[in-house]
Amino acid sequence: MSSASSAAATRPHALRAWWAQRPPAAGAAVMATGIVSVALHLTGREVLSRIALVLACAAWLTLAANFVYLLLVERAQWVKQAGTPGALTAVAATTVLGTRFSLLGWTLLAAVLLALSALLWPWLLSLVVRHWGRRMPGAVFLGCVATEGLAVLAATLAAATSTPWLAHTALVPFWLGIALYLIALFRFDLRQVARGSGDHWVAGGALAISALAGSKLLAAAGTGMYLWNADDQAVLHDLTVFLLALDLAWYAVLLAAEIAWPRVRYDVRRWSTVFPLGMTAAATLSVAAAVDVPWLDAPGRALLWIAVAGWLAVAAGAVAQARAGLRSGPGDAGAIRSTAPR
Repeated sequence: MSSASSAAATRPHALRAWWAQRPPAAGAAVMATGIVSVALHLTGREVLSRIALVLACAAWLTLAANFVYLLLVERAQWVKQAGTPGALTAVAATTVLGTRFSLLGWTLLAAVLLALSALLWPWLLSLVVRHWGRRMPGAVFLGCVATEGLAVLAATLAAATSTPWLAHTALVPFWLGIALYLIALFRFDLRQVARGSGDHWVAGGALAISALAGSKLLAAAGTGMYLWNADDQAVLHDLTVFLLALDLAWYAVLLAAEIAWPRVRYDVRRWSTVFPLGMTAAATLSVAAAVDVPWLDAPGRALLWIAVAGWLAVAAGAVAQARAGLRSGPGDAGAIRSTAPR
């Protein structure tokens, strides 16, 4: 057999070996790309936003196909992965894409994604919570993120379709997400701030998506629907601002930790860094509009470009790692898998 034929024969094996090591946390790439698309839309960068949306959709379809394949063909592997916190990226990524589609006016597709994520959410959350322990990595906050993602999408659709019951329903995951954040905070290993490989940033990103959910609930009431009385509106307003302030405080702490303890090597969990960067930008821009604080718009735009820079850096690392993995032969599959993030 010629060397060309040998290379062609081994390439599918290398591709399967590389793909087999993709952890559930890879769904954070969809979350990160999707929320960057949302934030770009909020600043009027529609062409860039739609490019990011196409990339997010392609990644979502690929990961969805893998999800279904494992569920139907390799059930033991699926069950093993479904019990890890990263499995909840499936729900969070779906809600982020649904939110972006709703902003495009594609309400039917957004509603389908809301239904899909609502079906997956209790199933995956129950599996993940059973495996919660002490001193967890930042992925423990994904319970909050996935839950608040439902609130964001439901509230966005409620505003787009003038559906009061959907906005009221969104209050349930909104408050439940905050409760899950508090539980996760007591299980989070604070040493991850200095040692984490990227997902420690979700400690702030979970607050950002909670603030975004609050802003979407406030915005829904601003469409002319009567949703909240004056007291309820005031509580929602103050809590949303408070959540954003806490998120920005976490952002400052985590950024300072990155400077003090640099971690520049690529890790798939770095997508869980880009997501909070983009989510903080989107939340800042949305809260600025919802509570009528125009001066927040400039910081939100600055945070967006930081998120875009982070996305480009992590994407470059992902491409480099993928190329290295695909160049490895099937005999190196074990070595590739042994270095894969857990």
